[in-house]
Amino acid sequence: METPEFDEWVAQRGAALLRFAYLLTRDHARAEEAVQDALIAAYSRWTRICRGQDPEAYVRRSIVNADISRWRRFLRRETPTADPVQTSSRPDHADAQAEQDAVWTLCATLPAKQRAAVVLRYYEDLPDAEIAEILDCSPATVRSQIHRALASLRTTIGTEEVKG
Repeated sequence: METPEFDEWVAQRGAALLRFAYLLTRDHARAEEAVQDALIAAYSRWTRICRGQDPEAYVRRSIVNADISRWRRFLRRETPTADPVQTSSRPDHADAQAEQDAVWTLCATLPAKQRAAVVLRYYEDLPDAEIAEILDCSPATVRSQIHRALASLRTTIGTEEVKG
């Protein structure tokens, strides 16, 4: 089945989708897998997707759902006994990058829907309505998820400052 529109769309949006997936997963291999799985699913339904909705919202929602499903499978199999030790290979001179990495590391501890909402709002700079479409919820739920995520991050950052 030839779909030049699909190939062109992937060529234009593929890098952005991969960045989005990486921010959700914080792992390049898992991000690539999530994007590939989402694009495989979209390819077989491409004509219907383009007719019925925004293809980017569909693919992003597929990426979010794949990440949530992966975490659910992981949590059913694994029982963490302690916090993993965080190691870093970045140079000391990159203070701004270190702060940004620390924030994204904290974001990785958020529940999947909250993390997705934060990434879509603050990294992708999307409005509530588009985030709601991607996450398949209402704009009010998006605002609530972001509010809860930010409150959780503030609490965590405050706790880290007290410990440090």
